[in-house]
Amino acid sequence: MSVRTATAAIDLQALAHNVIQIKKLAPHSQILAVLKANAYGHGLERIAEALAEQDVGAFGVARLDEALALRACGVVKPIVLMEGFFSPQELPVLDVNNLHTVIHNQEQLDALLTADLQTPVKVWLKVDTGMHRLGVEPEQFRDFYQALKKSSNVQDDIVLMSHLSCADDVESKYTPTQLSLFNSLTDVLAGQKTLANSAAICAWPDTHFDWVRPGLMLYGVSPMQDKVADELNIQPVMTLKSSLIAKRFIRKGESVGYGAAWIAEQDTHIGVIAIGYGDGYPRHASNGTPVLLNGRRVPLVGRVSMDMINVDLGGAAEGECADNIGDIATLWGAGLGIEEIAQWATTIPYELLCNITRRVNMTVSS
Repeated sequence: MSVRTATAAIDLQALAHNVIQIKKLAPHSQILAVLKANAYGHGLERIAEALAEQDVGAFGVARLDEALALRACGVVKPIVLMEGFFSPQELPVLDVNNLHTVIHNQEQLDALLTADLQTPVKVWLKVDTGMHRLGVEPEQFRDFYQALKKSSNVQDDIVLMSHLSCADDVESKYTPTQLSLFNSLTDVLAGQKTLANSAAICAWPDTHFDWVRPGLMLYGVSPMQDKVADELNIQPVMTLKSSLIAKRFIRKGESVGYGAAWIAEQDTHIGVIAIGYGDGYPRHASNGTPVLLNGRRVPLVGRVSMDMINVDLGGAAEGECADNIGDIATLWGAGLGIEEIAQWATTIPYELLCNITRRVNMTVSS
């Protein structure tokens, strides 16, 4: 008997395939690959190293420590702090490490204009066109731009940007509204532009501009409401697997797991798989959530535990079950889309990927 505990298999060939697909969709745009949140759970340094061999123009991160981790592992490509710097004390660190920063509020602007820097900083100026999260107010945008252009602390080639809130919905009227506002604000200003996230790369070609910013689709997950990864010709980079560690025959009317939350409607075999919310598998995955085992889908039954889940293996008579201890189960990834698992767990793929915990083993194939 050989049992494997929770393992996330990272497929770098799939990553390369997804980059190629992004280029096909946005052939005239440079790619800013979004690597925040440990590269969506895939491993920050690992993904950056793999993308360094691809035609990717820059990396985007959320926090300064992520950027410094990339520089520490030898990344020389441009790195953009997508939320900008959080305090004036961080500006000399940006200067020394040649990091780009988004500017999205007055406090950041004031700090940058008054800083004592050795070299000018590359700025990506963000305007709020309707997301209402980060960004300069539209009526302030040109004043911010002119102040930055006049500053010796700022490189001359400012990138103009915004963020779309409804790009995953192809029927949305909001995306054209945001695009129109962005165009009206930026058409008369010099500088490269960026607006498209993963969903806009797939569905809104007029938003591609000079840079596109793929996140979720880079990792082979559909960013669209009505499409799965296969329909977009992207491949999952992560496949989450674990082993069958026990099986038992139970009779009709017997319950499984905490709270007796599932009761067998007929005689069957129950399998126990070594994964749970302690590994990042969703606690709220409901009865029926599919698991791929020996080429077939078997349903989750009972509550997800910290270290284990139960699945219904079938077989109405004792001894009919052909599954064996040590057989490998796929929780999501190749053959079982994470988009579907997210629906069963009433969440989104982003959360599932980012919730992978440290005790999950990572293997890499290239």
